[in-house]
Amino acid sequence: MSRRRVRILASLDERGGVTAEGRAARTAEADEQCAKAYAAAGGPEVGVALVAVGGYGRGELAPFSDWDVVLVHDDAVSPGSVAEQVWYPLWDTAPKLDHSVRSFSEMLSSSTGDLRVALGLLDIRHLAGDRGLVLRLRTTMLAHWRKHARALLPELRTMSVERHRRAGELAHASVPDLKEMYGGLRDAVVIKAIVATWLVDVPAVDLEKSRRALLDVRDLVQEIGGRATDRVVPEMWDQLAERLELADARTAQAHVRTIGRRLTHLSRLAWRRVDGVLERSRPGAPRRPRLAPLGNGLALASGEVVLVPGARPSRDPLMLLRASALAAEQGVALAPPTAARLARDTPALAEPWPEEARHLFVRLLGAGRGLLAVWETLEETGAVSRILPEWERIRLLPHASIIHRFTVDRHTIETCIEAVALLPRVARPDVLLVAALLHDIGKGSLTEHSVAGEPIARRIASRMGFPEEEVDLISQLVRWHLLLSTTATTRDPDDPATVDLVVDTMGDAEALALLTALTEADARATSTQVWSTWRARLILDLARRAARVLDTGAAAVERPQAAVEIPESVRSGSASFRAEPLADGARVWVIAPDRLGLLADLAATFAVARLPVRACRAWQQGGFGVSVWDLDDSYVDAAVLRTRFSAITEGRLDPATRLAPSAAARGSEPSVVVRPEASSKATVLEVRTIDRPGVVYTVAVALARMEIAVRSAHISTLGPQAVDVFYLQEASAGALAEHRAAEAAHAVRAALEC
Repeated sequence: MSRRRVRILASLDERGGVTAEGRAARTAEADEQCAKAYAAAGGPEVGVALVAVGGYGRGELAPFSDWDVVLVHDDAVSPGSVAEQVWYPLWDTAPKLDHSVRSFSEMLSSSTGDLRVALGLLDIRHLAGDRGLVLRLRTTMLAHWRKHARALLPELRTMSVERHRRAGELAHASVPDLKEMYGGLRDAVVIKAIVATWLVDVPAVDLEKSRRALLDVRDLVQEIGGRATDRVVPEMWDQLAERLELADARTAQAHVRTIGRRLTHLSRLAWRRVDGVLERSRPGAPRRPRLAPLGNGLALASGEVVLVPGARPSRDPLMLLRASALAAEQGVALAPPTAARLARDTPALAEPWPEEARHLFVRLLGAGRGLLAVWETLEETGAVSRILPEWERIRLLPHASIIHRFTVDRHTIETCIEAVALLPRVARPDVLLVAALLHDIGKGSLTEHSVAGEPIARRIASRMGFPEEEVDLISQLVRWHLLLSTTATTRDPDDPATVDLVVDTMGDAEALALLTALTEADARATSTQVWSTWRARLILDLARRAARVLDTGAAAVERPQAAVEIPESVRSGSASFRAEPLADGARVWVIAPDRLGLLADLAATFAVARLPVRACRAWQQGGFGVSVWDLDDSYVDAAVLRTRFSAITEGRLDPATRLAPSAAARGSEPSVVVRPEASSKATVLEVRTIDRPGVVYTVAVALARMEIAVRSAHISTLGPQAVDVFYLQEASAGALAEHRAAEAAHAVRAALEC
C-alpha cells in the first residue's frame, strides 16, 4: 500500500464517526415512530410488514433525509385498513415521507422493471410486523439481483456514466455535489450493489471508511444549510472545517475531495473487474486473461497495462514512464497494482533526465483524453510525486474563482488534453505540452501565480533535461500565459500600444504562436464562458496582429474608424438604436447628438435593462456621438432600449435609485489604477470591483461631472469580479494631464465606494 493511500485511510479514520451517532439516533427515532404508527394502525404480526428501503434501510438518515418506507404483504393477505391508517402519524413526523403499499410479487416485479428500485430494495430493513416476511423478501431480492446481474450490470454502467457526464466529479468540481457526482454517495451505493452480485470484490475497508466519512460531511452540510442539500457551496467551507476539526477551509476541501477521489478510484476498479467478468462470460472467450506483450517487461491484459511475470522494475528507471505513456496512448488503464509497484521499485531518474525519459513524458502528456485516467492512477498510487514532486502544491487545490469547472490539478490535465488538438499549429509541441502542464504550478501562494510559477517551471524544465533555450521558452510561457487573454479583453484592440505590449513581451513569432495555443487550451479547459466566440475573436485577432508585426517588422498602426451614416431622426435631435445578433450575444449601435454624459445615460439604459455589457467603443463624428455596445444577451429589443433611454434623459426614470449597490457590494473596496503605459493617445483607467449592474454607469457619471470623455470601455467579468478598463480623453481631445488622471481615479473610486 502506498504512503499516500495510508495517509488517506488514516485521515478517514481520524474523521470517521463525526456524525455517525447522529445518524444512528435519527434512525432509531424514525424506527420508533414507524413501529408506533404500525401498532396504532392495528398492523398484524403475520403476513404484513413495514420495511425501510434505500438510505433509510441502510440506517443513513441525514438531518433532512426522506423516510422511504413500504408496507409489504403476502400475495394472499390483504393489509386492510392498515394501508391507509399507518401513514397519517408519519406525515407529521418525517421531514418527508416517501411511502407505498406493495404485495410480495409486486416488490419483485418492480425491481425487475426499474433498476433504481432494484438498488433501493437491496437494503430492505424490518421496521414492524412480520419479520419472517421481511427476511424472505430480502433473501429473494438478493437472489434475484445475483441471478440477473450479468444482464443488469451493463444498464447500471450506462446509468452511472450518464450521471457522471451530467454531474461532474466530486474530487474536482468547483461546487461539489456529495451525492450525484462521480465519487459521491450514489457511487458508493453502486459499488456495494456490484459487490453484492458476488461476481467481483473491491477493498471493503477502504469503501466503508470512505463512504462513512462522506456521510459525515453530508450530515454537516445539511446542518449548516438548514435544509436537504448535498451541495457544498463556497461559503460553507469555513464552517465545515470548524465542525470537522480541520485547520481551515482549504484543508476541509482537500479532505472532501480526497474522499471523492478514493471513491472514484474504487468505482473504476469495480467496473474494470466487472468488464473482465462479463468479457470472460462471452461464448468462446478465454477463461483467463490473455497477455499481449508490449515489450520491456510490459503487457496488455483485460484492458490494463501490467507487468509480465519476471519483470524487474528495479533495473529500469524508465519503466514507470514507459508504462504510463503506453497506457495513455492506447486509451487503456494502467493497472493500479502495477503503478504502485513501479512507483515503489523503479529507480529515481538521473538529473537531468535522460532524453528518452523526457520523450516518454511528453508522449504521456500528448496522449489526449487517454492521459486523464492514467494520471489519476498515478495520483492515487503516489507515482506522480516520483515524477513531479512539485505537483503537491496544486493537488486538489480549489480555484479562487468559480468560473473554473475543476480544481487546479484537474484543470491542468484538461489543459494538456486541449493542447493536443493545437499541436499542429506550433513548431515545438513538446514545449507547449510541458508549458500546459506547468502553467498554473505557481498557484497556492500569496504571490501572483504566473510570477510564482516561472522559477518553478524553470527548475522543472531543467530537471527534465530541456536545452537552455527551451527552458527559457517554457518559463516565459508560464510567466505570461495570461497576457493575451487579459490584454485582448481589457485593452482597446485598435490602439497600437495594445499590440506593442504583446510584441515587446514575447519577442519572437515562435514564442507568440506557442502562447496563442496555450491561451486557447487554458481557456477551453476552464469553461465555455472563458472561450466564448467573443473572447476567442478578440484574443486571436490580437495574436494575429502581433504576429504580423513580429514577422514583418512593421510598426502596429491604429485601425481607422469607418464613418457611419447619420439617420435623419438623429439630425433632428433624437437617438437611434440598432441591434444586430451575434453568435454569442448582440451588438447595439447607438447614434445621438453628442454631449457630456451621453455615455453615462446609455450605460444606465443597458444596466436598468439588466443587459450585461462586455465592451463599448464610442467616438465623435461631426457633432454626433456614435457608440457600439457588445452584449452577452442575444435577446435585445432596440425599441425597448430607446424607450428606457428617453425615460432616463427626460428625468422620468432615476438610474441612481434603480442601480444602487447592495450592502455586500457597497462594503467592498474597489481598485482604481491609472495605466500610463497602455496608450499614448488616451489615459487608461483600470477599475476592479465586485461585479454588479451599474458599474459602467457609475464610472461614466463620475467622469462626466469632471467633463472627461470616455473613448472606449472594455468590460471583463469572470466570476464575482469585474475588471473594467476605460480609455479617457479631455472633452477637447487628448490624454489627461497627470494631475487630472489622478483626480479622475479618485473621483471614480469615491463614486464606487458610495
